[in-house]
This record gives sequence, structure tokens and C-alpha cells, in this order.
Amino acid sequence: MALQEEERIEDTREQELSTADHVKLALLGWLAMIGFDFFLHGGLLESVYSQPSPFLVSAERAFLLIPVGYVSFLLMAALLTWLMARLRMTGWRQGGRFGLIVGGLTWGALILGLVSISTIPLTLALAWFLGQTVELGLGGAVIGHGAETRNLRRLLAGVIIFALAAFAATVVLQNV
Repeated sequence: MALQEEERIEDTREQELSTADHVKLALLGWLAMIGFDFFLHGGLLESVYSQPSPFLVSAERAFLLIPVGYVSFLLMAALLTWLMARLRMTGWRQGGRFGLIVGGLTWGALILGLVSISTIPLTLALAWFLGQTVELGLGGAVIGHGAETRNLRRLLAGVIIFALAAFAATVVLQNV
């Protein structure tokens, strides 16, 4: 009986991801999130940002601060990767669902806080809530898929294609 338990523990250890794998998965999830974020804010919400607002910084300042926002997404991708590994979640469906739940709860709380103390327009608050929730769902799907398949080269290719398509769609939206 003890031998069977040791074998089960050993099998579980073999299935666990290394720290390097966790970093790679977080970076892949982050890249997918950046692609979607660029599309969301640079494409879908661009007209909102081009209007003067007491809530938003100027377009020039926002452009300079883009790296700060992207580092925040890296932290969220790292959190998703860590939580999913601890909960042994794999697969794009399970990861996507988990990302949506974490995104909805996190962004729901943040948006409610912003609404309670700032001049954020309700339409922008709703757009951020929905968009950032989808973004974390996408990150979770990528992380979960990578944790399940472990074929990170193919996943990287898919994420790069997605990010490039999102950038192209953003350019099209900005020019129509």
C-alpha cells in the first residue's frame, strides 16, 4: 500500500511544471493579453480616449505610461499561472473559465471602487470591466492550454498570430 502511494506521489511530481515552465506560460498568457488589450483600448475604445475627460490622463501621457499598464498585466498573468498550478488546472476551457472568474471578480471589485471615488463614466467602467474580464479569460485559456499540451512552441506561434491579428484589426479600426 505504501509503495502504491509513493508511486502515485512520484507520478504527480513528474506531471508538475517546472519554474521555467511557469515563467514561459505566464509570458505566453501575457503576450495574448497584450494583443487583446491593444485591440480593446487602441481599437474598440479609441474614440472614448480621444475625448477630453477629467478622469483620464492626456493621450500623450497615457502613451508614455503604456509599459506600466503592461507590467500590471504581467503580474495578473503570473497570478493566474500560480493559482492554476496550485489548483492543478489544465486545458484551455478550464483555464479560460478560471481566468474569466478571476477577471470578473478582480475587475468587478476594482471598477466598483473606481465608481465610488472617481469621475469615471459608467460606460467606460462597464467597458473596462467586460474587456479586462475577457482579457484574463484569454490569458487563462492560453496558460491552461500550455499546461496541458506542454507544446509551447506551437502555442507561441498561435499567440503571436493572434497578437499580430489583434494589432492589424486595431489599425483597421483606427482608420475607418
